[in-house]
Amino acid sequence: MGSTVLSLRIDGELLDRLRDHAAKRGMSVQDYVVRTLIRDDFDERFQTAVEETEEFYGRT
Repeated sequence: MGSTVLSLRIDGELLDRLRDHAAKRGMSVQDYVVRTLIRDDFDERFQTAVEETEEFYGRT
């Protein structure tokens, strides 16, 4: 899978917080943001799968 550049404008205070969170994990801000987006995407896909399974089998 290739990569694409995403440019965004964020508030200075938010950037400071992102830097703090990333530093605590020994990561760059870019890596921290990407991992956060990946985690959020996984959570959303997982929740959708759970809901579809519940619809198929019924809630227990």
